[in-house]
Amino acid sequence: MRTLHDKRSLRRLLNARGIGEVAFRSGDSRADLLDFVRRHGPAVMKPPMGSGSLGVRRVLSLGEVEDAWRWAKELRITEFMVEELLTGREISVETYSSRGSHTVLGITGKDTGGGVVEVGHVLPARLSAQEARQVTGFVSKVLDAVGLVEGLAHTELILTAGGPRVVESHSRIGGDRINELVRLVHGVDMEEIALRATSPRDGTLSLPAPDGAAASRFLITEPGRVVSVDGADKARALPGVQDVRIKVAPGDVVRPLQWSEDRCGHVVVHAADAATAERLAREAVDVICVRTVPDDSAVAAPLAQRLTEVDEILDPFADGSPVSVHS
Repeated sequence: MRTLHDKRSLRRLLNARGIGEVAFRSGDSRADLLDFVRRHGPAVMKPPMGSGSLGVRRVLSLGEVEDAWRWAKELRITEFMVEELLTGREISVETYSSRGSHTVLGITGKDTGGGVVEVGHVLPARLSAQEARQVTGFVSKVLDAVGLVEGLAHTELILTAGGPRVVESHSRIGGDRINELVRLVHGVDMEEIALRATSPRDGTLSLPAPDGAAASRFLITEPGRVVSVDGADKARALPGVQDVRIKVAPGDVVRPLQWSEDRCGHVVVHAADAATAERLAREAVDVICVRTVPDDSAVAAPLAQRLTEVDEILDPFADGSPVSVHS
């Protein structure tokens, strides 16, 4: 649990075991960041602990170091992790482990729209049979190295030219409606699995034959104050649509897209294949219109304040005491 919660610990462990090695370092100064980019080229700067892509920034050249360092200071990030920029298709692997045996519940394809915040998912990811086998074996090695023998995990990967590389891994289900995608395609509810985790069992989990594909797409709009929301009912009536949820209403403030919670809603669709599911999800999002007008309050709250509002950023193990679980 400690290793998965701290991205530095996970990276250190995997590098030591030779499992998809990625250059990285911890830092707390401009000099640390500059030295890493000079040595390794394009990089990603991120908090050592966190979620939802909050506080993550790409540094593509030495010329971007100054801006990135000023940005980190504005966020009041006193310690950061920087690692080489990985390029390739992004996926996540959803697994259930029992007695040290790992079962893949689904492989999810991701769309970040060229940024760091995910704007869409599809399950199954469009992989060849060989790629799927490689990914499954790789994730099993990662979970074995960490020592995860029981429970669910969500492992994010980038399929680089040199093979799969871990972005991060968590001993929990993935967010962003991934559970719905797995349930629609594979007939397995990971939330139910988690809730039954302490019940007596034989350690096995049977997966029904997959049923088509499913996709989610997230609603993004211009920052500002919301003046109208239209098209949700029209989206619900489209083929394959399973769920439409809008998170904002007139009067709400939409902030710039800096982390997952800045998205305005989502749609989930079920279809015969991955390409169709992705197309239907895009079409459903396109008929929804969240109209905003400029409002200074949309950007007034500094990102540093938002970091402090997110409890996942904090380290529950910081004082060294064991974590208690109360029934």
